[in-house]
Parts: sequence; structure tokens; C-alpha cells
Amino acid sequence: MRILKKLLRAIAAVLLVPVLLFEEWGWEPLARALGKLARLTVWAHLENRLRALPPWGAVLAFLAPMVLLFPVKLLGLFLLGQGHPTTAVVLLLSAKLVGTAILAWLFQLVEPALMRIPVFARWYPRWKTWKDRLLTAVRLSIPWRAARYLKNSTRRWWRSMRRAS
Repeated sequence: MRILKKLLRAIAAVLLVPVLLFEEWGWEPLARALGKLARLTVWAHLENRLRALPPWGAVLAFLAPMVLLFPVKLLGLFLLGQGHPTTAVVLLLSAKLVGTAILAWLFQLVEPALMRIPVFARWYPRWKTWKDRLLTAVRLSIPWRAARYLKNSTRRWWRSMRRAS
């Protein structure tokens, strides 16, 4: 049973790493971008209302974007099945980007309310610890470090080419 549990964790880690890396990359900047809308009176009012939600209202608010984007994702899969791969991929990536932005922004607003739900308060820190440990292992891996080295080298080369011209 212990071996099966380790195997399932390894499979989950491999499947989740790309999603986690995308969300880690986009979470903060996308939340900040949406947060800038707080300069608008209507948006600031919405943020205040979200912060004041009771715990289970916060859960509903947090789940709403997922529910609303589900038909868009189904449409993307339908388009893919109908032979429109470019449109499907653009639609699915756009839905992922918009969904991540909204969820990141929402989570920052409703996290205190969510932490008042005992199950969430118990499991969220465990999830975060597991996720951080997994992403640290990925970032310390040889392929990740090689890709970063290549990216940084390419960036330096590009800058030197621009300065030379």
C-alpha cells in the first residue's frame, strides 16, 4: 500500500508540475494587474464586498470563475475535436490565463475568510508546503537549471546584439 501511495504521489506531481509552474509564474503579476482596477470606484466596492464575505460565501465566490469558465473550456475542446486546433489552443490558453488572474486576485481577497473554515485551515498549509517543496525540487533539477542558464545566456546575447546595432 505504501508503494502505491508513493507511485500515485509521483504521478500527481508529474501531472501537476506544469500547471503549478504556470500558476506560480502568473499568480502574483496577474493578481497585481487585476488589483490595479481597484482605482475604479466600482471595482474597489467589489473588492470590499468580497473581503467582507463570510467563509462559505468566500468559497462560492472563489468557485464562481471556475464554473463560469468551464463552458469556455468545453468550447475549446469542441473546437479541437472539430479540427480547429489553433483556435482551440488560443481559447484554452486564454481561459487559463484569465482564470488564473481572477483566481489569484480573488484568493488574495478571500483567504482570511477561507482560513476560518477548519478543513481549509488544516489542509491549505499542507498543500502549500507540498507545492513549495515540489517546485523547489523542480527548480533545483539539472534540466531546470540548464534551461535557466540557456535563457539567461540568450537574454545577455540579445542585449549585446541590440547595443551593438
